[in-house]
Amino acid sequence: MDILNIAILGCGTVGGGVAQIITEINNELSVRARKKIVLKKIVELCPAKAAERFNLPLDLFCGGGNDLSATEANNYIREIISSKEIDLVVETIGGKSDFVYNLCLDILNSEKHLVTANKALLAERGQTIFETAEAKKVKIGFEAAVCGAIPIIKTIQESFTGDKILSISGIMNGTSNYILTQMQNGKLEFDEALKLAQESGYAEANPLLDINGGDAGHKLILLIKLAYGIDVSKDDLSISGIENITKEDIDFANEIDAKIKLICYAKKVNGDIYATVRPMLVKNSNFLSEVSGATNAVRINNKYSGIHFLVGKGAGSTETAMSIVSDIVFITRYGDKIQNIPEKQERNFADARQFVFPYLITFHTGNIPGTTGFIATAIGKQEINIETVSHNRHSGEKAMFSVATMPCTLAQIEKAIEEIRSEKPGMLLSEPKIMPILY
Repeated sequence: MDILNIAILGCGTVGGGVAQIITEINNELSVRARKKIVLKKIVELCPAKAAERFNLPLDLFCGGGNDLSATEANNYIREIISSKEIDLVVETIGGKSDFVYNLCLDILNSEKHLVTANKALLAERGQTIFETAEAKKVKIGFEAAVCGAIPIIKTIQESFTGDKILSISGIMNGTSNYILTQMQNGKLEFDEALKLAQESGYAEANPLLDINGGDAGHKLILLIKLAYGIDVSKDDLSISGIENITKEDIDFANEIDAKIKLICYAKKVNGDIYATVRPMLVKNSNFLSEVSGATNAVRINNKYSGIHFLVGKGAGSTETAMSIVSDIVFITRYGDKIQNIPEKQERNFADARQFVFPYLITFHTGNIPGTTGFIATAIGKQEINIETVSHNRHSGEKAMFSVATMPCTLAQIEKAIEEIRSEKPGMLLSEPKIMPILY
């Protein structure tokens, strides 16, 4: 049997999980790959801790199992890149720094396959990386970069090649979904739910990328590239997070039979691609409304085969590592037949403000008679039909209510708000909160 030799850079949560799976079920993996998969080297600053945590032999680690300085680790990495013996490198260092970016380019330029879960790097700096892989006729595996254990990349690249993807919507960040679930079920404020997520291990000490939509945005950028063949920068993508969601928002959602979820959404309309990451009110009739805790779920609507759901764990050591190992097996068996990314398509990435959605608009106003009627009239003047108006919540001299619209554009709503401010300058006490409603 032919041999494929592998090196792993980093042996933390994900890298250690990869090494554990390869060593524990090596025979099965080799049979599936039709080559003997051999883990030759691991570069890790603290190998003794990693070896104990993942039950790995110390002789797999560069440096004989001794702790490495950053300089020593970098020297071993350079040896791996220049080695003719290594066929594939797994990068689990993470981040989008120049060091990691250049490291990935060096791996590919040395004509080695690359497998990574690094969504931030591929989403923001991936174009040159993919182009280099094509030029050097090597492959990039990045299944683990989007939704952990869910095989969404291969589903789009392989399983749906006989169909047309009309839209993608999904919950692609487990931390934000856990927080929103706790707010919904426990009637907690955002800060309380975030603290609980951190105490339970579902949120980092610095959870910014999870709660501001940045992490989910990276994943959606990669799916847009695969599904529609266009490159979208993070600056072009409309991204909002969950940090401003309140208990009152949860209550308004309940009134219209919906739950608030941070949704990644992309849709093709007449050749244009509309996409956004933002909190949406997902109707209870939509399966995504029932996805709770740290679970991820993706809903794909196809022209011919209809609607599909993929649900599973979006993070975790062996969960993410499994997807990396699957890429290793897939590249080993089908390497010369794999297309890293689809051919680039000439499509327009449209302004999300022009995309048609039903919306829920929440207003904070003075407690003055006639306010609700005036605001509803201003919305109607922009040719927006109103579906429902909530009960007013009164608190002293302040009031709060929401308006659910029929499908319209965000630009229409913004124009209505502009007119309200112009005609009644003191009526709105804060910026109205606008969230799409997803059926």
